[in-house]
Amino acid sequence: MYKLLFDLVFKKMDPEKAHHLAFFWIRLASSVPGLRTLVRLVLAPRDRALRTRALGLDLPGPFGLAAGFDKNGVGIDGLAMLGFDYVEIGTITGEPQPGNPTPRLFRLVEDRALINRMGFNNQGSARVAARLAARPHTSSTPVIGVNIGKTKVVEEADAVADYVKSTERLAKYADYLVVNVSSPNTPGLRNLQAVDHLRPLLAAVREAADRTTAHHVPLLVKIAPDLADEDVDAVADLALELRLDGIIATNTTIGREGLRADAKRVEEIGMGGLSGAPLKARALEVLQRLRARTEGRLTLVSVGGVETAEDAWQRIIHGADLVQGYSAFIYEGPFWCRRIHRGLSARVRAGGFRDLAAAVGSAVRGS
Repeated sequence: MYKLLFDLVFKKMDPEKAHHLAFFWIRLASSVPGLRTLVRLVLAPRDRALRTRALGLDLPGPFGLAAGFDKNGVGIDGLAMLGFDYVEIGTITGEPQPGNPTPRLFRLVEDRALINRMGFNNQGSARVAARLAARPHTSSTPVIGVNIGKTKVVEEADAVADYVKSTERLAKYADYLVVNVSSPNTPGLRNLQAVDHLRPLLAAVREAADRTTAHHVPLLVKIAPDLADEDVDAVADLALELRLDGIIATNTTIGREGLRADAKRVEEIGMGGLSGAPLKARALEVLQRLRARTEGRLTLVSVGGVETAEDAWQRIIHGADLVQGYSAFIYEGPFWCRRIHRGLSARVRAGGFRDLAAAVGSAVRGS
């Protein structure tokens, strides 16, 4: 049914307009209490074997929505209704900004991929913090990750202060906090992945989070797939040195290799981060490298090219504590999480594991 809807309606629409329309429907459905409960029962079945503890948090499963879909934290409950085990909002910047000129989101249907150059369009950390502060908290409140980035007009030399501003405003409302230094759509941002820039940035964010909250907020850094292997190792070493809680790998890529889409059209689209199925192999490689380097001492969140339960399972058995997706959501529709959960449940049982946690890293342990 969704495939037909995608082919007849969404595929013919501007991708950003289609996103806003679909997200409106999700939020509308979740605003009706009885309907929200019914949809959640259908789309978000819970298997006790999938229950996950990571970052000091108890989650109903390992599969979350990556940052980028809900930039301003306006549809968290609707996304949880669809079955995401946790929702990462953002990227949120210190100041509000409109992002890059449109069009800025493009589908590569042949590759089940997206190219975006959104440019961190968001309402800014003050407004998002106010929205999160007003949210009621109950036993069913979903786990919320908050992803922060650099305001475009802020110079690289002032980036630390910009991230600290967002941290001071948002950390108290975050179940975990992510420092995004890996989007290709903010000039100079990826320079912050260099260890000599990253060390003072992460240290300052950690200090600000500790100073403004009464509890430990898990802190992670999100890295790009385009880092050289030695740079991946350097970030892993730094995360261990600074006692970060985890790493999210990976963000979008600036690469265009191996695409099925017409090369001329890809060239015409121009700059932007590529996400979706083409990232699958590299994201798994980076995960395996991080796992070997950190030996289970950090929480690893794998994202990039996750489409199916088998994709998610491969990340888990190769060392991912948590898995995220986004681009495939556009192509798979509202039953995506349900299929992921059911497939993971089947694989846990077929593998003879008592629960999902026992499967984490099993491929590299040789079991």
